[in-house]
Amino acid sequence: MSGLPGVPAQAGPVPVLFTAACPDCRARFELTAGALRLVIGASDRTTFYSFTCPACEVSVRKPAGERIVELLTGGGVRTLRLHSTV
Repeated sequence: MSGLPGVPAQAGPVPVLFTAACPDCRARFELTAGALRLVIGASDRTTFYSFTCPACEVSVRKPAGERIVELLTGGGVRTLRLHSTV
């Protein structure tokens, strides 16, 4: 038993939600970590996150600065790290 009224004993962790907006249809919504992808490249131009807008289904790609990368990785977003071959 959890000891808290109304809380099941086997309740899992609360999922992290990220607020996002679509530049095409201007909808605002919340996404789970599983709905986002983060790509970390060698520069600002190659570091971004992406998702599919749930309202208009367009694929969205936005730049990710240091703070965004920190928040997304901390929230469990799948991350792809690009490595230089040179």
